[in-house]
This record gives sequence, structure tokens and C-alpha cells, in this order.
Amino acid sequence: MRDALGPQLPLLVAAAGGDVVGFALWYVTFSTWKGRPGLWLEDLFVRPSARGSGLGRALLQTLAAVCVERGYARFEWWVLDWNTPAQGFYRSVGARPEDEWTVWRVDGDALAALGGGVSP
Repeated sequence: MRDALGPQLPLLVAAAGGDVVGFALWYVTFSTWKGRPGLWLEDLFVRPSARGSGLGRALLQTLAAVCVERGYARFEWWVLDWNTPAQGFYRSVGARPEDEWTVWRVDGDALAALGGGVSP
């Protein structure tokens, strides 16, 4: 594993046989509840041909080690409701869903209106 682009774009790359077969894109967050930083996993991807090889787990372990080393309070990410294989994998590493929170989003015309100070 290596941090490919440094602090501009925290990206871990997984390689096998000289080919890039996976990556984890992440960034630092801050929890006002905990009073400490955390790590947000924006994307985790391992090519289907390399799944089951341990690379996904290795990427998560590396990021968890970053959290521990830096004293971060938590390590979080989103998982689609229908992606039960991913949910099973994440449960296998000790992750659990946060059922009490709902994602809210502003995009498109509503974002333009909000950013422009206009009601949609």
C-alpha cells in the first residue's frame, strides 16, 4: 500500500502483479461530538478479479492504522442499502451501520439556488 498523491488527495493504491487492482480514497473529518478528527472513506474499490484476495481488508487495515496512529476518534463510510455483499464484508471487519442518521443532500437547481441566496 502507498499514499499515491500525498495530502492533496489521500489515496491508497493496491497492486498485484504490477497492476493497480484497488484503491481507497479518503479524507479527514472532524467530530464535534467527539472533539477529535476522524477519517472518512469516500471510495473503496477492488477489481472483481482481485476480490477475496485480502486487498480490500488490507486497505481498511491501513486506514484504521492511520486512525490509531493519529488518534482519530472514528473511521466512517457509506454503503448502499442494496449492497449486501459489501455490508457482509464490512461487518466481518467489525464495522456496524449507524441506523439513527439519515443522509441529506442539496444538489442541482436547489444547490444553485441556495448558493445564490435564492429560494428554489
